[in-house]
Amino acid sequence: MKRISYKKFIPGILWFILVLFLICLPKQEMPEIEPMWWFSIIRPDKIVHAAMFGMLNYLFIIPIFKAEMVESTKLKYFIGISLAASVWGLSTEFIQLLVPGRSFELWDWFADSIGVSAALIYVYWKFKQSRKKQHP
Repeated sequence: MKRISYKKFIPGILWFILVLFLICLPKQEMPEIEPMWWFSIIRPDKIVHAAMFGMLNYLFIIPIFKAEMVESTKLKYFIGISLAASVWGLSTEFIQLLVPGRSFELWDWFADSIGVSAALIYVYWKFKQSRKKQHP
């Protein structure tokens, strides 16, 4: 198996740092969003959580997706990275207990995990599509 250059993971690492910075912002530093009618149905902060962690997972999985390695190994990495991203989401909730005005919210972690899962499903779907093209 050929090693994957760490440079391929730089976008994911930078995104990880951005997420860490954002979750460490005190509540008063967060921009206020004008309430809209649909906020009672879907809270925008949950969409932001799903998007942030979905992108995090995507940026770490894509170098594996593009790497030359055995399919079963790729799938193991996809799942391992996704689990790590979800655990990171839970960890950020504990970190927020230390940030003024922020709190632990289980629903935020649930949204993080939804985003992680969505990225995993998307990449897995692309993986299956690429296999069909290689082996019609």
